[in-house]
Formats: sequence, structure tokens, C-alpha cells
Amino acid sequence: MGRYRPPSAPASKYITVEGAARLKAELEALWRQERPRVTEAVAAAAAQGDRSENAEYTYGKKRLREIDTRVRHLRRRLDGMTVVDQPPSDPLRVFFGAWVTLEDETGTARRYRIVGPDEFDSSPEFISMDAPLARALLGKRLDAEIRLETPEGPRHFVIVDVAYGPAAG
Repeated sequence: MGRYRPPSAPASKYITVEGAARLKAELEALWRQERPRVTEAVAAAAAQGDRSENAEYTYGKKRLREIDTRVRHLRRRLDGMTVVDQPPSDPLRVFFGAWVTLEDETGTARRYRIVGPDEFDSSPEFISMDAPLARALLGKRLDAEIRLETPEGPRHFVIVDVAYGPAAG
């Protein structure tokens, strides 16, 4: 079996104001605090002599590579991002950044926020706009019925609330 992996589909280039601030803060912390601290530790470990058996040196170099990889990724992502900071003209329709409350067939209501692929991991209520549920919701109106195919079979939802803002609702 070869090592070739087909390229992944490019992630959406939208991000909320809060998500952009979080990524910028992570980039700043890595570049201004973590990297200089690790670089100093690697230099101190290198000064001890034999680097081939120096665990601190080996680990420090590995950590520097991880930091540099993450910094490059964050810079690339932030350069191409579109920060969505305004609500849409029709607040009763579901668009990027919306807080959506869905009710399923059993009457159970769950609330989600549609966010960019770089920020959905910061809260269990956040779903990526590239996720099947978010794609089914985008553009729909309040009280619309949604049918979603899942591995367990089709599920039906009704949009019972749509709101915009950092913690709308």
C-alpha cells in the first residue's frame, strides 16, 4: 500500500469574529511566548554536549517543529479568511454565524451555532458549516422542516429559532 493520500477538500474560508480572535491569540502565544521559551531550552540542552543521547534536546527540536508547523498553518488560514461580523439582511433565515434551535421528532430541542471549520471544536454547540447538518440548514427559514440522512436512517428536524450574535438567544 502506497503513502499517497488524495488531497482533502479545501475548508471554507469563513470565520466568526470570536473565532478569528481565538486563532490570532493562539498564533501570538505560540510565536511570542512558547517558541522563544522552547528555543532557549534547546540552546541550553545543546550546550550540555552530546546531542545524540540528550532527550531534552531531541524533545525540544521536535516541539519546535510542531510549533513552526502550527504557526505556518495559522498564518495561512488567517491570511485567506473572511471574518463575518455583520448579521444577514434576513434574520429569519439560517446563514453563517447563526444560532439555530432544532426540534427533532421526539420534541427534543437542541441549539447549534454554524461556524467555520477552524472554530467548531471550541464548543459542543458549534458545528462546522461544512458538516452535513449545517449544509442542510443553510438558507432555510424559521419553521422549515429539515430531513437529514444519518447512518441510523433519516432524521427530521424543525427550525424553531434563528438568532445572530456571539451568544444570541
